[in-house]
Amino acid sequence: MEFSGIEQIDFNKLNGLVPAVIQDNSTQKVLMVGFMNKEALQKTTETGKVTFFSRTKNRLWTKGEESGNFLNVVSILVDCDKDTLLVKANPVGPVCHTGADTCFSETNKEADIQFLEYLQSFIDKRKQEMPEGSYTTSLFQKGTSKISQKVGEEAVETIIGAMANDDENFIYEAGDLIYHLIVLLTHKGYRLEDVVKELKKRHK
Repeated sequence: MEFSGIEQIDFNKLNGLVPAVIQDNSTQKVLMVGFMNKEALQKTTETGKVTFFSRTKNRLWTKGEESGNFLNVVSILVDCDKDTLLVKANPVGPVCHTGADTCFSETNKEADIQFLEYLQSFIDKRKQEMPEGSYTTSLFQKGTSKISQKVGEEAVETIIGAMANDDENFIYEAGDLIYHLIVLLTHKGYRLEDVVKELKKRHK
């Protein structure tokens, strides 16, 4: 990975070290906190795996070098004082040496509702790339009228499932409804987050 901000970081405040907060890129959970010196940060950026400076072992230490539970780096951010790092990573297995998901004994599991963020991003990508053979691509190509029609059809199917007390079909059709609604939002230049903002505004 690329990180061009090493030279701006102030390693002098803690005798050559800076705290590094490691956050799960998907769940946003804080996984652990360690320290990096300049060499540890350089190795982290070169290998794409989080590497710390171990104060007890007095050497560089790549998380997972013994267990295989690496922290694969997604991005590195520097705080406003240039003396603390926020490293977003994808963990391979549990992070803590105790076997816990995090060093704070929290369960690190992506909430099902977070899949909607992934789905929105996936549909955004489909709109940008428009790959052949994709159902989503075909909807974008057909335009507002056809997408709106599909939203209406799925809304009706969802209502039918609800009225028939067919829970399995009701949930299935509700999934289709939400998917096509996100496609319509994206086609119109909006995102699901815009609907959430509107709901939050009403909630106040």
